[in-house]
Amino acid sequence: MRKRKKATRTRKRKGTVHANSGAGNDKALREHLAKILTWGEAHADWKQALEGLDPSQRGIRPAGSPYSAWELIEHARISQEDILDFSTNPHYVQRNWPAEYWPKTVAPPDDAAWEKRVKEFAKDTQAMVKLIEDPRTDLFAKIPHGTGQTILRQALLLADHNAYHLGQFVLVRRLLGTWDKS
Repeated sequence: MRKRKKATRTRKRKGTVHANSGAGNDKALREHLAKILTWGEAHADWKQALEGLDPSQRGIRPAGSPYSAWELIEHARISQEDILDFSTNPHYVQRNWPAEYWPKTVAPPDDAAWEKRVKEFAKDTQAMVKLIEDPRTDLFAKIPHGTGQTILRQALLLADHNAYHLGQFVLVRRLLGTWDKS
């Protein structure tokens, strides 16, 4: 009887590029980093998550959540502002954790404060995107006043942090019964 060769499930990756193609990779990396801060391909983005939330529900901590929508967007805004400041300000001063990274109240003081913070969040997101897209920004250089951090690391940290809290924000909307997006 002949022995049959065992079938393997290993697939050869065709078209995989292993060589560094220089400037093309730099441009693509910058585009991907910028996009990850603003995209909503795999899930909702901040604009969708914020859309349609009734102002009366911004300060409610629904059962099952330790945070309100206000606490989450304000924490994301403060943290993003801090990451951007660290990335660009040679005179950066570290904030006290956690006191200076979370709002002091469960609800926004008023509608104007909510709107202002949402605009600041969007503005700082775009400032980070602009920093990343600028070809003069060395994504791999250590930030002089840091302890080894780079702009690349800061961009990935920001994307991760924002995505984490965006997920929490959507969960708060679900718990409030105000999330009807697919």
